[in-house]
Amino acid sequence: MPETKVKGITPSQTVGPFFAYGLTPTGRYDWNDAFSNNLVTVDATGERIRIEGRVFDGDGQPVPDCMLEIWQADAQGRFADPKDKRAMPNSKFRGFGRCGTDGNGGYAFDTIKPGSVPDPDGKPQAPHILLAIFARGMLLHNLTRIYLDGEAANASDPVLALVPADRRATLIAKREASGSNAIYHLDIHLQGDDETVFFEI
Repeated sequence: MPETKVKGITPSQTVGPFFAYGLTPTGRYDWNDAFSNNLVTVDATGERIRIEGRVFDGDGQPVPDCMLEIWQADAQGRFADPKDKRAMPNSKFRGFGRCGTDGNGGYAFDTIKPGSVPDPDGKPQAPHILLAIFARGMLLHNLTRIYLDGEAANASDPVLALVPADRRATLIAKREASGSNAIYHLDIHLQGDDETVFFEI
């Protein structure tokens, strides 16, 4: 009797730390480097910022072989996506970046401060950056947001309002320095008492 094949979803497998092929900012492989941690393009307008921090595991130890990806709107709140039909004068700004952590779990992105975008109901959201974290031992990547310290719109952001008040700080990058490039700092904790708030999509 022939064996019946069961159809279903392919089971998840650990997502790392096999990221070298996707992290090629120095031309290590024989193809163009598609993405890096510098999102700033020659035509990008808006305030230049740097987001930096470290990634920690549940024991508070740095994760040296993690990969992070960000996606964001431009300074006018427009995404480089076919579904966003608004004119996008920053045509070279793609809003997507990728980097790996260093030996101390450190990461950094150079980008443009994003503008406000509407939620599905049309309500304005505070400026934010979408963040995906891939790390060894994780069956699925974690998804979260980076909000910026000092933004008045944080108080009325519909997504941030879903997060308990005592946990919101895990999503808000603290402004540490100003100048030609503002620097924001946000550490990511994958587990433990200081665990970053992650979202189920």
